[in-house]
Amino acid sequence: MDESALLQRARAGDAMAFEELVAPHRAALHAHCYRMLASAHDADDALQEALIGAWRGMGGFEGRSSLRGWLYRIATNAALRVGARRPARQLSLDVGPACTDPYALGDPLEGPVWVEPYTGGRVDALSADPATAYEARETVELAFVAALQHLPASQRAVLLLREVVTFSASEAAETLGLSVAAVNSQLQRARATLARRLPDRSQQAVRAELGTEAERRLVADLVAAWEAQDVGAFVALLAEDVRLSMPPLPAWFDGAASVRAFVTRMLQTPWRLRVTSANAQPALVCWQGSADGATYAPGALTVLTLDGARISALTCFLPPLAEDVLARTDEFGTVGGS
Repeated sequence: MDESALLQRARAGDAMAFEELVAPHRAALHAHCYRMLASAHDADDALQEALIGAWRGMGGFEGRSSLRGWLYRIATNAALRVGARRPARQLSLDVGPACTDPYALGDPLEGPVWVEPYTGGRVDALSADPATAYEARETVELAFVAALQHLPASQRAVLLLREVVTFSASEAAETLGLSVAAVNSQLQRARATLARRLPDRSQQAVRAELGTEAERRLVADLVAAWEAQDVGAFVALLAEDVRLSMPPLPAWFDGAASVRAFVTRMLQTPWRLRVTSANAQPALVCWQGSADGATYAPGALTVLTLDGARISALTCFLPPLAEDVLARTDEFGTVGGS
């Protein structure tokens, strides 16, 4: 059934027609809320609020703008409301200086304060359209999402609406209740902030240059070294300026020597790993074993950042931040939706 017929039915109160109208936009709207909020769980709340609002307002939607644009306006404002009730989210590197003692990791910082991972299944849902898949994946990378959180909420919304959703300045202004001049000013400031915080190249560009087979070998070599408890082989795969962090622990380690000291401690117990993806980057689901290797428990979802043929960052999301992945993973099994 075409969109106009579905719109007519939805405006008349047909819930099934509404769901059919919204379905093609749901994954992209969720990713938009995730970029705004840096949390898949908060994005769930924002999207639910947005869709309830859209259903209630469907009778008044006259089609003067596109359905996509209308839904993004509602979702953006829902995300702004949800975000206003939460503290700004961050990565470990934003919390304090690098740690120098591998045995002094600090107490977990509890509450909704951490950037959360965006699992592979959600990212895959954004790749249905090859024309937009590359950009969609770039804009859920960890570095991009984390950098966005350093913007005031209004600047974040302006930048995403203009440069990811591709709204015009007037459409963004209408969505946010701003003037076009204010939108243009906020966009300029947001771009300047991101330019200072983002790496020169996206992970999608790095991965494309490295190639699928070379990336597969790099990740496989890391898994082999990790499971063999081989510190030397592990560290040989890292860039000299590598960083390792473990949210919700505040501790993070800067540089190959510092990371080596921590990995030496980490590999005193056995591990088992499975390859997956998160934030459009390679990732590992990690189980930590008892000293004798008799039992294993969920340990982390580790998102890898690549720099050429080396690993430049390991962001190890410990429970509860990785619970949504670990809960869907049987011991040593595959990750659902990865």
